Amino acid sequence: MSIQVRKVISGDLNSLLPLVADFATSFVISETAYRKSLHNILMNPCALALVAEDNGTPIGYCLGFYHDTFYANGRVAWLEEIMVSSSYRRRGIGESMMSTFEEWARAQGAVLSALATRRASAFYEALGYQESATYFRKLL
Repeated sequence: MSIQVRKVISGDLNSLLPLVADFATSFVISETAYRKSLHNILMNPCALALVAEDNGTPIGYCLGFYHDTFYANGRVAWLEEIMVSSSYRRRGIGESMMSTFEEWARAQGAVLSALATRRASAFYEALGYQESATYFRKLL
């Protein structure tokens, strides 16, 4: 096993789609919308998309952004999505992607990293995250 974490490139479009589809539990992934989103994310300087690979095969990804805030006295990095294929979990891959995301966030001047989760509280707590708020959503 030779795991590498790197930035997503446009050539990853097709190989990431199955992972993204596997991550989505509340929505059915539209390939057209996915392609447009990936293009926009790769063009966005406030976004970071990472892929974890095992000998060149994608086994996980994460996606996050930073934005300026008033409440935190500066930039906040928001982890939007992180996913590791079930057969690769509990091997430090998610932790490696989180570490890379946090390093990027610090380099962008972020003073806080935040996220929402339904199923992985123990994972984030093990990385030093603390429960802070309730997550609300409204479909538009």
